[in-house]
Amino acid sequence: MPHLEDFLTKEEEQEIVDAIRIAERNTSGEIRVHIEQNCDMDVYEHALEVFHYLKMDNTKQQNGVLIYVAVDNKTFVIYGDKGINDVVGETFWNSTRDNIASQFKQGNFKQGLINGVTEAGKVLSQYFPWEHGDTNELDNTISKG
Repeated sequence: MPHLEDFLTKEEEQEIVDAIRIAERNTSGEIRVHIEQNCDMDVYEHALEVFHYLKMDNTKQQNGVLIYVAVDNKTFVIYGDKGINDVVGETFWNSTRDNIASQFKQGNFKQGLINGVTEAGKVLSQYFPWEHGDTNELDNTISKG
């Protein structure tokens, strides 16, 4: 796998940030992408730590979604807060995971992340539609560890 600096170009990162911004236009939900070179513990548990570190558990409606990628481990986790898990079924998480994984297997990391962000945004807009006065509670940039 590529080094963290080489995983995505600056232009690809900007396209993902733009996809987050577009996905969040119709929802009060919050979507973040976090990329690390390596994870030397349980990836799901670490994704949960990152979720808390990024303060994604502080959204008003508990409707944050984190897409966490560990480059060297060749793995990723999609983690949704309690508000989302209470209303979406497992089908949502499985289809989003499969959509990202199919692109990652082909080396299309940018497109995999964009597909995941877009799919999350569509589902969030169904259950957490944007309402007048909603504010963007979290930064849209890609975080790295």
